[in-house]
Amino acid sequence: MAEKILVAIERSEVDREVFFQALSLAKDTGAALHLVHVLSTDEKGSPITPPLPYPAIDHRVLEDYQKRWQTFESEGLEFLNSLSKDAVSAGVKTEVTQVFGNPGKKVLDIANDWNADLIVVGRRGRSEITELVLGSVSSYVVHASHKSVLIVQN
Repeated sequence: MAEKILVAIERSEVDREVFFQALSLAKDTGAALHLVHVLSTDEKGSPITPPLPYPAIDHRVLEDYQKRWQTFESEGLEFLNSLSKDAVSAGVKTEVTQVFGNPGKKVLDIANDWNADLIVVGRRGRSEITELVLGSVSSYVVHASHKSVLIVQN
C-alpha cells in the first residue's frame, strides 16, 4: 500500500485530472501527497529565452525576460498551492515543491529524497515521432525509476 504518493504536475487543466486521480488514491489509502512542479524552458507557456549572444542584448530585453520568468514561477506556485488546498480540504496531508531543471530527472530525485512509494505522472498521448524528438517525462520516469509509477493518460 502506498503511504507517500509523489504527483508530477505541469501547470495545465489536463494535469488537474492527474491530481484528482492521485487525490482519490490518497484518500482511499490514507497516503500523503507531494505535488511537484518542475519549471522548465520547454514547458508550455514558459517565457521564450532571449537569443544569443547575451552581451549583445539590450538590458531591457533581459529585464523583461526576468519579469516574465518571475510571473511564470509565481503562477506555477499558485497553481500548486491551489491543488494543495483542495487536497488538505479533502483531509489529505500534502506538501508542494517547485524547482527548476530537467523534469524527469528532478521528479525522480525528489521522489527518492522524499522516499515516495508511488509516482503519479500524466501522459499527453503525443505521437511517437513527437515523443522521440521532444522526449517524454512519463516515459523517462517509467524507465528510470525503481519505484512504482502510475501513468494517467490525458
